[in-house]
Amino acid sequence: MTLLGAHVSTAGGVATAFARGAEIGCDALQIFVKSPNQWRGKALSDDDVTAFRAAHAKQPQPVVAHAAYLINLGSPNEDVVAKSRAGLEDELLRCHRLGVSGLVLHPGAHLGTGVEEGIDRIARALDEVLATVLASAQELTTRVLLENTAGQGSTLGARFEEIATIRSLLDAPERVGVCLDSCHAFAAGYDLRTEDGYEEMLTAFDDAIGLDRLACIHLNDSKHPLGSRKDRHENIGQGAIGTEFFARVTHDARFEGTPMILETPLGDDDGGHERDLKVLRSL
Repeated sequence: MTLLGAHVSTAGGVATAFARGAEIGCDALQIFVKSPNQWRGKALSDDDVTAFRAAHAKQPQPVVAHAAYLINLGSPNEDVVAKSRAGLEDELLRCHRLGVSGLVLHPGAHLGTGVEEGIDRIARALDEVLATVLASAQELTTRVLLENTAGQGSTLGARFEEIATIRSLLDAPERVGVCLDSCHAFAAGYDLRTEDGYEEMLTAFDDAIGLDRLACIHLNDSKHPLGSRKDRHENIGQGAIGTEFFARVTHDARFEGTPMILETPLGDDDGGHERDLKVLRSL
């Protein structure tokens, strides 16, 4: 079964995500468990958690969260890394309480200190975060899902090998899966538009990381051309990737049961995700 969904708002409480997803036809959801643009967020109350779990039980489907954009585990700035670790620990514990299976995380940026140093900092920070979280949530079921990036600036993770190296340095790599973003892969130079290009990209992913570690797919078209290294999402079929890739991936039996999440522009009427879900289902 192809599980198509979108990133939905939790305005009014985390439990409201399910009604919003149902309204536009989601089979899977992505949410923020706190503000993505602030280090701190309002604490989750027991009532919030109870309401979320009750809504999820009534509407069982995969749910992942996306970590705050401020987090940069690859930064050479010790203050930023300390805040990033604390922020990631907080979000993992929120996901654990809610029963969210994965927390999507941009690996980080080395900010001019070099790929090798940046990767090492990310791995060490992830080890520290997981050790701290496991000390208070030993039955942790939420995995960190490292997301491939477009390679903008000094961001790491544009090549699958960089994500593989991060995982290889971890004390508990089994607690860290991967999220594949189509716009980011295309912007990083993986040509998804043809059947051969699609298979080459997946072979590169499998060789470096392993398809069995792919836990989530972000379905986003790209505003910019192949290899642009620019992270700008476009609605399905309206960008440089086109519709063939999206038809191919949504019918690929290897990804049955893998949540496929839209992060495309909502438009002036906020109807972008609903329209894109209809496009995907028509392919």
